[in-house]
Amino acid sequence: MKYAVSPAPVYSLPIAGSEEQFPVNRIFCVGRNYAAHAREMGKDPDREPPFFFMKPANATVVAGNDEVTIPYPPKTANFHHEIELVVAIAKGGANIQVEQALEHVYGYAVGLDMTRRDVQLEARDKGRPWEFGKSFAQSAPIGPIHKASEVGHVREGEIAVTVNGESRQRSDISKLIWSVAESIAYLSEYETLEPGDIIMTGTPEGVNAVKQGELMVGSIAGLGEIRVRVAD
Repeated sequence: MKYAVSPAPVYSLPIAGSEEQFPVNRIFCVGRNYAAHAREMGKDPDREPPFFFMKPANATVVAGNDEVTIPYPPKTANFHHEIELVVAIAKGGANIQVEQALEHVYGYAVGLDMTRRDVQLEARDKGRPWEFGKSFAQSAPIGPIHKASEVGHVREGEIAVTVNGESRQRSDISKLIWSVAESIAYLSEYETLEPGDIIMTGTPEGVNAVKQGELMVGSIAGLGEIRVRVAD
């Protein structure tokens, strides 16, 4: 096939203990999925239906124990970290039942949803889309994917991030308002999931700004850690 312009590159994530790569298709993100974070954002944490926003595939940054660097993005003075459990989808489907949802999961990883908070909140307050605040290149550093067949399904365990060694966010996966299975099932009612899709499941309380030169270390029990520095 002859293309008019060069096709977009395939973005992928490493698979722990394997030479294979997991190709990234789409990145879905669950908003306000921990009650304490909903409160710190000024919202009622009641268990209303989940909502989602998306990031482009080029938001992906391969992160891990070896430090990686991301740019400080333009048009913001309030660049926030949000530590999240990342779910990699192996098998697609629509109208997936909660009881079968985890059968669609390939594995799990540690991720950061980096956010231009000032841009996001201005858009929110004006009733506009969040894209400029959330959906930009290199805004999703993600570590190696750990196969569910090897580590099991992540239902609990500490999730945390430090900045320059200072604790910023610390909670437990068990505090998700909508579980991984529920999020998959709900999302699949609106959008047919496809192999390679990524779901970022939401962040706990403690989101805050990072400055140029600062080092974030994010971790989830059983999934290791990622080390991400903001460029000077």
